[in-house]
Amino acid sequence: MKDSFWSRLVDLIAPRACVVCGGRLGIHEFFLCGSCNLQLPRTNYADNPYENDMARLFWGQLPVERCAALFFYQGGSGPSQILYELKYKNHPEIGEFFGRMIAEEWNDTGFFEGIDLIVPVPLAKERQRQRGYNQSLHIARGIGSVTRLPIVTNAVSREQFVESQTQKDRWQRNENVEGCFRLNDGSALKGRHVLLVDDVVTTGATICSCGREMLKAGDVRFSILTIGFAKSK
Repeated sequence: MKDSFWSRLVDLIAPRACVVCGGRLGIHEFFLCGSCNLQLPRTNYADNPYENDMARLFWGQLPVERCAALFFYQGGSGPSQILYELKYKNHPEIGEFFGRMIAEEWNDTGFFEGIDLIVPVPLAKERQRQRGYNQSLHIARGIGSVTRLPIVTNAVSREQFVESQTQKDRWQRNENVEGCFRLNDGSALKGRHVLLVDDVVTTGATICSCGREMLKAGDVRFSILTIGFAKSK
């Protein structure tokens, strides 16, 4: 009763808003209202993580097992606000919320079975200083809080600050991230099934570049999880 009273009082004074529609959240809602949650353009790729449009991006590029994203990403759409707030509006807690949400929704699909650890795709130091955090790490923390999978952050680093990928085509994206990751310590990765986590996949260039560097550890397999997937038309 006491917690409920103070929660309601705070919500009355400073009402919380849905990150998608901007509407007021209910007392038991966080970041996403019930209506927007129902209307979120879910990919449902976790139901068939071995063969879907996202997984096909990595075929022949990395030894991938499962690939899935929570929803289809389209710039300028309501759901795109989720990633915009996460990356550019100083809301790392959104990453943890959606990481937990994904893990809870997918726990019964078998998506996490056999995975040994989580590696969030790293940011370059300059970009992380600008943003104040790595959004992929916060997504990983949300996933880890549900699955209890360990998170490894020191195995690979991003060595250079590259330009934004947003306005680049597939070939420019590949060139933009080529060689920008470095394996620091492969001991935690060798012979393991790694869950690579990022906020959004478009061409897959960033994850491929990161994964290829991690392969130097030896006998590494990957599954890939993101919040958004920008499906090509």
